Amino acid sequence: MKLSIVIPAYNEAATIHLILEKVLNVKLDGDMEKEIIIVDDCSSDGTTEAIHKFAEAHNASIIRTFRQERNQGKGAALQRGFNEATGDFIVIQDADLEYDPEEYNILLKPVLAGFADVVYGSRFAGGNPHRILFFWHSIGNKFLTFLSNMFTDLNLTDMETCYKMFRRDLLTHIQLKEKRFGIEPEITAKFARIPNVRIYEVGISYYGRTFAEGKKINWRDGFRAIYCILKYNLFG
Repeated sequence: MKLSIVIPAYNEAATIHLILEKVLNVKLDGDMEKEIIIVDDCSSDGTTEAIHKFAEAHNASIIRTFRQERNQGKGAALQRGFNEATGDFIVIQDADLEYDPEEYNILLKPVLAGFADVVYGSRFAGGNPHRILFFWHSIGNKFLTFLSNMFTDLNLTDMETCYKMFRRDLLTHIQLKEKRFGIEPEITAKFARIPNVRIYEVGISYYGRTFAEGKKINWRDGFRAIYCILKYNLFG
């Protein structure tokens, strides 16, 4: 079996090598192979060059890089990455250092045990370390998760998490449209409607960064998320 690690990246030249080092060094349970698919969302800071330099230095043939012709957003980059993936399973990995790739095996556990088709990594569950940041962001995340749960009838604690792992064949059941951060509630709404889908949630750690350190999501994305929750659950 193979895990496709899809990494959307935009202006992450300063740190992209650090996350790639972590992803490259992870040993997956069950002797699972991995491929790393990076979609550069038309960065202007040399992100693509930094990726190629890293891949050459590490002779990493499992790294595949694609560059968007224009900046379209995280959702568009993820859709490109999903289309290019060849693994049995896919996990989303942000290009920053907020999430720890060593925890892929935590997400894989219910999958390999045959219990789960989709696994969410929750920043609000379990006893793993969490950086303390942004009170209103945490309230916003919990409100969006609550609103999403109302319509999907799921009991997730962290709908907006980056870490979502799922069987690649599930993508044949859904068509994704959102170009930016609205893809999080969209993909949740559409996964929830797949007949007999088994969705699990596991606790993960979270090493959040500040806006000065490169965090990109803002209040406009929060309002878009509300719109997407209503759109894809009521009219999807």
